[in-house]
Amino acid sequence: MNNYNKSNHTTYDFKYHLIWIPRYWKKRIYSNLRKYLGEVLRELALQKESNIIEGHLMGDHAHLFC
Repeated sequence: MNNYNKSNHTTYDFKYHLIWIPRYWKKRIYSNLRKYLGEVLRELALQKESNIIEGHLMGDHAHLFC
């Protein structure tokens, strides 16, 4: 937790709770992609220079704490 961002008058640490819900997908299709989705989301976070603190892949959606 020592990775605070600083500017002239503020010190801050942003964290976001993201929920990803695929539209029109069946649960069985999503469950097949579920094993690859964690890797893809980690790669996307690295591209955006952020990290995923915690994540849960549910049957029809994903929770991410970035």
